[in-house]
Amino acid sequence: MLSKVKSFGLTGIEGFLLNIETDMVGGVPHFEIVGLGDTAVKEAKDRVKSAIRNSGFDYPVKHYTINLAPADIKKEGPIYDLGIAVGVLTASEQITKKKYKDFIFVGELSLDGSVKKVKGILPMLISARSMGFKQFIIPKENEEEARFIDGVEIYALRSLREVVAFLNETADIPIEKLQTKTFEEVSKRTVNKLDFENVKGQKAAKRALEIAAAGGHNVLMIGPPGSGKSMLAKCFSGILPDLTFEEALEVTKIHSVAGELDLKQGIITERPFRTPHHTATTISLTGGGNHSKPGEISLAHNGVLYLDEFPEYSRHLIETLRQPLEDGTITVARAMQTITYPSNFTLIASMNPCPCGNYGSKDRECKCSPVQIHKYLSKISGPIMDRIDIQVEVDNISYSELNTAEKEESSASIKVRVDKARERQLERFKNSKTFSNAKMSVPQMKKFCPLSKECQLLMEQAFTNLKLSARAHDRILKVARTIADLEGEENIQIQHIAEAISYRGLDRKYWNI
Repeated sequence: MLSKVKSFGLTGIEGFLLNIETDMVGGVPHFEIVGLGDTAVKEAKDRVKSAIRNSGFDYPVKHYTINLAPADIKKEGPIYDLGIAVGVLTASEQITKKKYKDFIFVGELSLDGSVKKVKGILPMLISARSMGFKQFIIPKENEEEARFIDGVEIYALRSLREVVAFLNETADIPIEKLQTKTFEEVSKRTVNKLDFENVKGQKAAKRALEIAAAGGHNVLMIGPPGSGKSMLAKCFSGILPDLTFEEALEVTKIHSVAGELDLKQGIITERPFRTPHHTATTISLTGGGNHSKPGEISLAHNGVLYLDEFPEYSRHLIETLRQPLEDGTITVARAMQTITYPSNFTLIASMNPCPCGNYGSKDRECKCSPVQIHKYLSKISGPIMDRIDIQVEVDNISYSELNTAEKEESSASIKVRVDKARERQLERFKNSKTFSNAKMSVPQMKKFCPLSKECQLLMEQAFTNLKLSARAHDRILKVARTIADLEGEENIQIQHIAEAISYRGLDRKYWNI
């Protein structure tokens, strides 16, 4: 007998419909799965056999052919176990109702018949809903993740026995569909232990990070060891604007596919802050590998990627940041497939100006030769520097600054200004997929960044004297737009342009030695 059951698979973070076709005939006992499945998919035959028998159902000794269609798309993981088991039980007429035809089945089976959690439930459900599917059966352990999808019927079940009882309408207790949650119910921001009020001095760096948080701009901090670069970067997460629901869904999809989602919470409520070590491999940063997992730059989507000791990363790894910094996506091309992951992150990088760390310091002597300094700084190429909106110098503070009784401004008060600036941007871009000034398109810049003749003259002088690229010109305008938003100004003023230009000078100080 032939049966057809619907399931869903994943390519990157996008789902695709999968038809599980089960053909059961007489002949030599055999169980064959076809349709370009990986090892985990092939091994499903043993899990399904044991799960059916240990759940109290018959497993007829027949010749089974399971086709996973479309057959030309690679299938990975054990997420099709439940659909295959339902196909076998349907073909053997142990599921008698036609109800199963309305459902999408996703889940891994244990040998005892329990339905285990799988990765990527959220992106699969979102993709399936966009294709018009409304009814789903998923693992109980994935229920919190699925509660944020509205307009559908989702049943989170514990075992194969429970699934069959539900489909045959023989359950002792009525099985209820999942109740949805709103993002506001769970989006409680935790208190960041690192606060800007604990960082003495460094007003210029704090100002630069405030602008970066408000507009989503990339920042490079250069300074000697012990000047506070790492602490400033770690305090940065405390002033980031809250995630919107749309942004949270995008982040959660990526973390769900990567298997890094907290299943008790079900959704990411805070902007990611990723800090890969400088010994990280290129694949761990960009994504890919045998199972095409998202890398660090995708896990930092809508959040922060912090690279401490920037020149200590390999030159090749640093150069892989070019595409995501420009486009907000990373395309991973492999022999079997090409996957594009979102990677719209804010880059915060910190570095010493030379191997000893004291080049350019106002009170410390540098012991490095010009050749050593050049070799050290040359790891950061011009194209990468061109993509960094804000470059700020962080020098050591004096003893009097360190021990002053004057209280520094807290992260909470800075965040108030950041939130107001981001609200202006969300209102400005409400009919688009843009969430911050840093990601404005060229048409949006023309519309929202008009300049007076005085501002245009200053920009022309800076463009000519500093030999700026067209990209640097645009990024200065975006930073100026953010500065104006922080001050509540409708239009960009000349002081906003001047401050934005001032953040583009360190590459000429350090990289022109």
